[in-house]
Amino acid sequence: MTVHRVHNFNPGPAALPLPVLEEVRESFLDFRGTGMSIVEISHRSKEFEAVLNEAIARIRRLLGLDARHHVIFVQGGASLQFAMVPLNLLPGGSSADYVNTGTWATNAIREARLLGKTVRVAASSEDREFTYIPAKIDLDPQAAYLHLTSNNTIRGTQWARFPETGAVPLVADMSSDILSRPIPASRFGLIYAGAQKNLGPAGVAVVIVREDLLGRAPETLPTMLRYTTYTAKNSLYNTPPCFAIYVVERVLAWLEETVGGLEAMAAINRRKAETIYAVIDASGGFYRGTAEPTSRSQMNVTFRLVDAAREARFLEEAARAGLVGLKGHRSVGGCRASLYNAVSPEAVETLASFMRDFAKNG
Repeated sequence: MTVHRVHNFNPGPAALPLPVLEEVRESFLDFRGTGMSIVEISHRSKEFEAVLNEAIARIRRLLGLDARHHVIFVQGGASLQFAMVPLNLLPGGSSADYVNTGTWATNAIREARLLGKTVRVAASSEDREFTYIPAKIDLDPQAAYLHLTSNNTIRGTQWARFPETGAVPLVADMSSDILSRPIPASRFGLIYAGAQKNLGPAGVAVVIVREDLLGRAPETLPTMLRYTTYTAKNSLYNTPPCFAIYVVERVLAWLEETVGGLEAMAAINRRKAETIYAVIDASGGFYRGTAEPTSRSQMNVTFRLVDAAREARFLEEAARAGLVGLKGHRSVGGCRASLYNAVSPEAVETLASFMRDFAKNG
């Protein structure tokens, strides 16, 4: 059967590795000899529990996590974590510090305040329209935690190095760059990430939480909003999103066994990003990157063209050439190429060639 595939630069849901999609297709009707689909088997079955435990083990290996960190799967995406983090980690009478680097960080701050929590903005890049990562953070040493967004999909900025926070737990929304590069995972108190960019399909978020932070939640917190509900039951308190977790495990296997781990993935991602930024920087102003060079994201390359009419034509002609998902976020416009793990170097080279030709022909 011939399948039509385009070069997918969507920001999320995003491209998944083709070998994973092919494996999922082949096993969808009969999952590992059960005679049932993965969407039909019981979440209490030994077959699904094996999938779940292998996904957790792969995350542990890839990030080098020790026994202090729990890995859990939670529905509701990263947006639910905007509330779950302060509900679980920010007790009454305490304050948390946040770094505001754009839309998703802003949403996390707003959600915490909506809950009546005391939140202080310790650093912000709003003064230059969120085009950079702040170099200095006014960290309160008594803060319950410091929250940041590791990669900013809309503005195209990314933390190259994470701040030293001493005794203050570091909390990060890593939805758009988790497992794209090695990180000092042991320095984080909590990491959360929606799956639909680098990990798998939409419908589940991965949360990595350190044991010592679990005792902060008040006893009145509803059951499904407690991290301990998930850690105590291995994410099986209720029916989890089995299919999404299965695909995540297969993507993790691809990352471990085919790509060769995070060092290898980081090298590939670095080359992909450099390829597109080189076209932008050599275009003589025809393309203009929107992030300051020292803060550029390797996951989301955001740029504008010389005028709106050419921008619209660029997007139209790119789509006709099989280069889809390049329209910028509705809040800022422009163009954006999302270069997540599963976006192949060949797709990136095709985009770079198209961009050079489009600039040449005006």
